[in-house]
Amino acid sequence: MCVFLSFFSSQVSVASYPQSFKRQETIWELFTSECVYFLDQLMVLKEVFLATLTNLHTRNCLTDIDSWRLFANLNELCLVRCNKTFQDSICHCLQKYCLNYSTALLYLDSLKPREDFGSYVKWCERNEQCRRLQLRDLLVAPLQRLTRYPLLLRNIAKRCLSEVDSCGLQSITDQVDTSICDLEGKVKWLDNYQKVKQLRDALVWLPVWERDKRAFIPENLKHLLKAVTLENLISHRSLLHEGKLVATENAKLIDVYLFLFDEFLLITKIKRNKKNLELDQLLKEGSTFTVVDQPVSLDRLKLKNIDQLNASTSGLPHSFIIMHQNRYQQCIGAFILQAASESAKRVWMSKIEGAVMALLKSDSEQPRVKSCSLWLESSQI
Repeated sequence: MCVFLSFFSSQVSVASYPQSFKRQETIWELFTSECVYFLDQLMVLKEVFLATLTNLHTRNCLTDIDSWRLFANLNELCLVRCNKTFQDSICHCLQKYCLNYSTALLYLDSLKPREDFGSYVKWCERNEQCRRLQLRDLLVAPLQRLTRYPLLLRNIAKRCLSEVDSCGLQSITDQVDTSICDLEGKVKWLDNYQKVKQLRDALVWLPVWERDKRAFIPENLKHLLKAVTLENLISHRSLLHEGKLVATENAKLIDVYLFLFDEFLLITKIKRNKKNLELDQLLKEGSTFTVVDQPVSLDRLKLKNIDQLNASTSGLPHSFIIMHQNRYQQCIGAFILQAASESAKRVWMSKIEGAVMALLKSDSEQPRVKSCSLWLESSQI
């Protein structure tokens, strides 16, 4: 922050110029908002909520409450912010805090039913320093502050008279922008990792004799066909798209849930199906997803659109076909899938086509190597 204070003082001597007023205004806005953020948000979180919880722990109360899961590196963030300089350490600390933010909210929600924890939160929120802000309002403050820095810095840079000052501020702004982009990438990766981790436990892989009724296996021989668990098949994959569709099965319409990964597509049936729930809510409520047939490798997948005329004739509006081919380009499976609308269908087809193209491009540049569960056979063999 000393960068901005020195810059502010350097502009006072030219206060006679009309444009200097706007410059001073933008600098003052950054300085005062930073003070409010530090004193009325960060320090309130630290001195009211974290300090109270720490004190309760010493008195053997709420000892099972994990302060890190709620407040992450709050102490470090306050310490770094006290230095009043805009350095890399601020961005790193804010990133670390923001990466824990979604986890903190989930943890906070899970603690809501507890009367003892509720009493602690209410007692803290009644503190006059909170200014009627709730714990949830204060927890989001560092995330909001990080995303606001670029706008505030650019407003100052636009009104700089000195090229040196302008370049210095632009360098700081670029640093913050890079940090935000890096954070967005990490958040997406972490969200995918957590979602896939939950999904792995919710997937049900049927044995061959249940998937294919023609495969009669005597009970005393079934143990010989028990395959290695497929739980880890998705562990190192990126989930690109997911959602509910309708499929045809034995001339009937059934609800299915599709998971598009970077190398294959899973078509599943939902157990404990409840309409209009997002994946996070389905997983939270303990829904399970039974895999239909087998994973469809994207380099074995053919996508066919059903035009409106054929869709109307067959009574299947907003539909498309997924064909599963073997290495000899024979169709070994076909799924007619119906979306809720024509736009939803286009989104699904676009996502699948994009994933197929990305995989084929990746394979042409660096073919996948056969290594246990992470390998999928190429259709070109």
